[in-house]
Amino acid sequence: MMTVNEVSKLTGVSIRTLQYYDTIGLLLPSAYTESGYRLYDDTALERLQQILLFKELEFPLKEIKTIIDAPNFDRDKALTQQIELLTMKKEHLENVIRFAQGLKELGVKKMDFTVFDTKKMDEYAKRAKEEWGNTPEYQEFEEKAKNRTNQEETNMMNEFMQVFVEFGQMKSLDPAAEQVQQQVKKLQDYITEHFYECKTQVLSGLGKMYSGGGEFTENIDKAGGAGTADFTAQAIAIYCGE
Repeated sequence: MMTVNEVSKLTGVSIRTLQYYDTIGLLLPSAYTESGYRLYDDTALERLQQILLFKELEFPLKEIKTIIDAPNFDRDKALTQQIELLTMKKEHLENVIRFAQGLKELGVKKMDFTVFDTKKMDEYAKRAKEEWGNTPEYQEFEEKAKNRTNQEETNMMNEFMQVFVEFGQMKSLDPAAEQVQQQVKKLQDYITEHFYECKTQVLSGLGKMYSGGGEFTENIDKAGGAGTADFTAQAIAIYCGE
């Protein structure tokens, strides 16, 4: 765990900015000290990396939150998109630099503004944003979340992670056992009540994400112990008839 001061020194992000990210729900601390100071773990730092990459692409904070909180958010896919956009940005800047150098060396006025055209880059960014934010599930998620306070959001997420704590306590059982399958139903019902309608197809996709590595797997295993994400995914697959 790192303190907010340590994270600030490591990343170059000011303490005030980190506090603001917490206030708007963009980057919540992983825990607090007994004195109430913010603490951040590796998962939180990975999320901060995503935030900073999107900021490099000049995405507004609200859109960044929409993207990384989307139920279908895929970190590897996002990195692929970010690399593509950053490459476009690099090429655009190189063209502008060459254009400026040409103007300086020639010492003449050249009425050519095509070098400043960012339509291709803007269109790609627009498609990426729409892909993350336009699913029916996310629209419902955002509608349910818009009136919740930060404290309500924190309490709800703690309750949600408690579901995985309970999955972790069942790991000695067969994933097909009735008790485990009832826990899957509890998970599905909780998602439907608090986030979005969790149909069987959606639940199946979530199961694959839970065991797919990255932030989802780490958070679930942190809550329920090592192997909880894989166990939950197996139970979900059985529940969904796969």
